[in-house]
Amino acid sequence: MASIFERISLWPVWAATAPESEPFHLVERHSELKDLADRFSKLRSRGQGHVEVRSPDADFPTIALSFRDDHAVVHLMNDPERMSLLVGDGTMPPEAEVEVPILDELAVFTGDFVLDTDRAWQLVLDFTQTWAAGPLGEWWEL
Repeated sequence: MASIFERISLWPVWAATAPESEPFHLVERHSELKDLADRFSKLRSRGQGHVEVRSPDADFPTIALSFRDDHAVVHLMNDPERMSLLVGDGTMPPEAEVEVPILDELAVFTGDFVLDTDRAWQLVLDFTQTWAAGPLGEWWEL
């Protein structure tokens, strides 16, 4: 059985929109995955939010999930100067547009990069198991 210190090192580092207010304060937390899931559930019940997750061992890669209702966009930050978008899952037609909160502002994305929010959340959970973004899908570098 792993010691408490070994288990803690596996806990994700994350930041998220506060459920009770709009502003995004980039305050990272290092806690159990359950705490992150609880925050996501609160944001989901509110209808929108922004979550960033990374390994406790490195600043990159970092995954960011931004969503409004059933539409989500997932960003990948490989380093301070490189960012990619996860290609959408066909939830919306390519020419459609969706607004999702990025930090504390709304941003517009075409359907090419929109995923179902529940699917996007599952991908974030998958990321926390391996800390590898490649297997999550096709990425389009910005």
